[in-house]
Amino acid sequence: MAFEGLTERLQNAMRNLRGKGKVSESDLRATMREIRLALLEADVNFTVVRKFVKTVEERAKGAKVLEGLNPSQQIVKIVDEELTQMMGESAVPLNKSPKIPTVIMMVGLQGAGKTTTAGKIALKLKKEENARPLLVADDVYRPAAIEQLETVGKQIDVPVFQMGTDTDPVEIAKQGLAKAQADHNDYVIIDTAGRLQIDTDLMDELKNIKAEINPDEILLVVDAMTGQNAVATAEGFNDALGITGVVLTKLDGDTRGGAALSIRAVTDKPIKFVGQGEKMSDLDIFYPDRMASRILGMGDMLSLIEKTQQEYDEKQAAELSAKIKENSFDFNDFLDQLAQIQKMGPLDELMKMIPGMANNPALANVNMDPKDMEHIKAIIYSMTEQERTEPDVINPSRRRRISRGSGRPIQEVNRMIKQFNQMKTMMNKMSNGNMSEMENMMKATGMGGGALSKLAMKQMGRKMKKNQKKRAKNKRKKR
Repeated sequence: MAFEGLTERLQNAMRNLRGKGKVSESDLRATMREIRLALLEADVNFTVVRKFVKTVEERAKGAKVLEGLNPSQQIVKIVDEELTQMMGESAVPLNKSPKIPTVIMMVGLQGAGKTTTAGKIALKLKKEENARPLLVADDVYRPAAIEQLETVGKQIDVPVFQMGTDTDPVEIAKQGLAKAQADHNDYVIIDTAGRLQIDTDLMDELKNIKAEINPDEILLVVDAMTGQNAVATAEGFNDALGITGVVLTKLDGDTRGGAALSIRAVTDKPIKFVGQGEKMSDLDIFYPDRMASRILGMGDMLSLIEKTQQEYDEKQAAELSAKIKENSFDFNDFLDQLAQIQKMGPLDELMKMIPGMANNPALANVNMDPKDMEHIKAIIYSMTEQERTEPDVINPSRRRRISRGSGRPIQEVNRMIKQFNQMKTMMNKMSNGNMSEMENMMKATGMGGGALSKLAMKQMGRKMKKNQKKRAKNKRKKR
């Protein structure tokens, strides 16, 4: 996954400073050398790395230990602030027209994921703003491009406007906008053609489309796995079109992540969204401060809370909370929680959002194989209804029958039931206000705390967001 190597290298660099009362110049030089190498290996632009290291070194040189912070923490704080600054400080929302429709023009090279990303944005707007978007198929060159967008549209229940492959793309964009205006769509998202590389014909066509429809937003879609090529692509499109933002795709792939750290610094254009999965819902707003925190292994609780909130409704959360308080949480509820965890994404990625868990040795003892989820389901499905609702009736002979029915070893059945009982105990403690049990629960159960009620998470989220706004306000005052 993105940034794993960078996170480990940065943490190792900071580890050398622990326990020291003051950072000497030699200590600082050694640390900055490790940071420089870590960033370069992560495929961050060389010029960006040089400027970043110089800024951090100037801020850190000779600094005394801050109250309550040791030198290692002080350097982490500076690096965190400068990483955030490099990526843009804060999330940047979509530009919106004062009157509907808002026009979004999607541009980029072939294979970056423009068509899928257009659908993801449409779905996000539909779910979060109750908007009525229209997708416009304006790629008349790539085979089956129109069919792909129509398939995406059906999948998310969003209409698609198309005029076939024999019409000029500028005319298609013009007619698509007229259709959106006539149907009172809130947004029109135009999926333009790409090329294998930037060329004059492509840019001329995109310039003509831009001149015709005057888009509110020109979003460049770039593949994070292309590394420095992503930065070069961003520069090329920005110079020709004046893009307004970037969508970084495939950030969940086997990538070093340097594009995310370089694009904003090189182009001065914000990354507005990141794609981290194949599902249509796998599109997240890009928060520079949260990304910096994750890169440094400090977690991202706000994003975890938001993911949890998206998967639970108030009624479901209240029912679950009541069950936990009554100590009546059973295997049927456990199955529901497994389903919620799977919807939220890979378990190992979720756990890394929890402070201190990224590259934590404790993770090495947690089996992250997705097949384990299916094995647990098979075990529960092999139980009778009474066994699911009354776990205490499961005696040794019942366990042997469940093992035979599920095709799983008896040791695995015993382990799963033990984990369930441990989770149930920890959840009951947490429902009574003992949130400090969270990490113990995760280590004991290996389930990543997915059964936390939304009500508790919302309270944490409100407090964290309030503190975040307070810190941002204080930072602005200092400037």
